[in-house]
Amino acid sequence: MDFGITFKGFISPERARNLAKQAEEAGFTHCWFYDSHVLWRECYPAIAMCMEHTSKISFGPCVTHPNARDWSQAASLFGSLALQSNGRFHIGLGRGDSGVRVLGKKPANLARVAEFTTKVKAMVRGEEVQYGECPAPVKFPWAEGYELPVYIGAYGPKALQTAGEVGDGVVLQIASPTLIQWFKDQAIAAGNEAGRDMSNYEVIASAPAYFGTKERCLEATKWFPAMVGNHVADIVEKYGDNSGQVPESLTSYIKNRQGYDYSKHGQSDNPYLDFITEDIVDEFCVLGSVEDHIAKLKKLEEVGTTQFNIYLDSGDEESIVEKYGKHIIPHFSK
Repeated sequence: MDFGITFKGFISPERARNLAKQAEEAGFTHCWFYDSHVLWRECYPAIAMCMEHTSKISFGPCVTHPNARDWSQAASLFGSLALQSNGRFHIGLGRGDSGVRVLGKKPANLARVAEFTTKVKAMVRGEEVQYGECPAPVKFPWAEGYELPVYIGAYGPKALQTAGEVGDGVVLQIASPTLIQWFKDQAIAAGNEAGRDMSNYEVIASAPAYFGTKERCLEATKWFPAMVGNHVADIVEKYGDNSGQVPESLTSYIKNRQGYDYSKHGQSDNPYLDFITEDIVDEFCVLGSVEDHIAKLKKLEEVGTTQFNIYLDSGDEESIVEKYGKHIIPHFSK
């Protein structure tokens, strides 16, 4: 199993560089940045900066969306970063959450997510591509055939189907072994149904990790199920809470949810955290002692997780990276 880190664009540039270098030295293989340009600074200058101070770790947004920029501009950006880093660039892709909702806009539909995936990958590869917003075909004369990895964020059945049909992997914002298996199986089944080779399909569990007493861990990470609950609420609105399309263990915890403040997205001072229970925080995150972390990560690996991606948004970031490098990553083969 591989390991990644994710952080928001509010930390200083110097600290971002240092965290990326520290993570690479500790054995992490991926470094992700939130792509939400209003709430936090634009992530791609930070990615380019960190690339220049590392040599092995890969970088990408977790996650971007099809409406962030013109598709030729997006493909040129992605291909350029891949080229200047010797192939150390990938993307996570979703319909759009805080990046669009904080502006009062709606997420993209899944057909647009699928088309963005296939056409941006083709442009980065160097193929001639025509898409809806651009009347003339686009071809990059400088492209060198890079195969851009695109990992699609999903929870609901149709999003998981899309992730399986066109994605190189699936990004799951949760660290529940039971739910990871449920989601993963659907994505892989969809890929198999589409006739794809799913043997190297990536399953990325993205969630906070924290060390310490139960009380300290719960307080530091209770923001995360609220962020997940925002996505689950969309699914419940679409399918209903007793549809069988989504596990009851995922939908039941949002019954007392009152709302969500996007100006406090992914932050511990979000005012809508009262519905979060201790059991949910513990199930969704990786918490406790070193031994507790290893035990849960082994369960995640057993159900098919190929990367655990730590959301470093709870404090003690450098300490968490250090502990993982010294005490946890060595227990997992790649």
